[in-house]
Amino acid sequence: MTATPDLRTPQLASPDLLRSVFRRHAAGVAVITARGEAGPVGFTATSLTSVSAEPPMLSFGIGTGASSWPAISGAEHVGVHILGEHQQELAATFARSGADRFGAPTGWREGPEGVPVLDDVLAWLVCRVVARVPAGDHRIVLAEVLLGDPAGPGRPLLYHQGGFSGLRD
Repeated sequence: MTATPDLRTPQLASPDLLRSVFRRHAAGVAVITARGEAGPVGFTATSLTSVSAEPPMLSFGIGTGASSWPAISGAEHVGVHILGEHQQELAATFARSGADRFGAPTGWREGPEGVPVLDDVLAWLVCRVVARVPAGDHRIVLAEVLLGDPAGPGRPLLYHQGGFSGLRD
């Protein structure tokens, strides 16, 4: 038997409706990094999506008002980091406006193509940006995977109901 949705009084489309619905959608947590003119930049993203296997491509969204947008808007390469459940504080740091995202205790190094690569993540990729597609107050960035490491230990960090958590057994 399938549950029938309650069609009481549907809400009209609004930013609040979209946020309310997506709070119920559990998403993996990633940090996107790039080299900026004044140093490394990065932000927490839950919009990471696999787009194509041939060639290997992914996408993520970024608001045009985000502090990282100026660097991402001109970056040729980005780093994509899949966070583990042990990295809730790192996710919060990269999500917080005005935070010193690359200061201690954040561990990182300069990786291929000058992209900042974070330490102790579940997996990381270096990607070449191929397009930035306008989408309302955001841009969808399409990037081709060049190289990476999928072998970090641990379990994935999730974002659900406005907070970070791990998988439950």
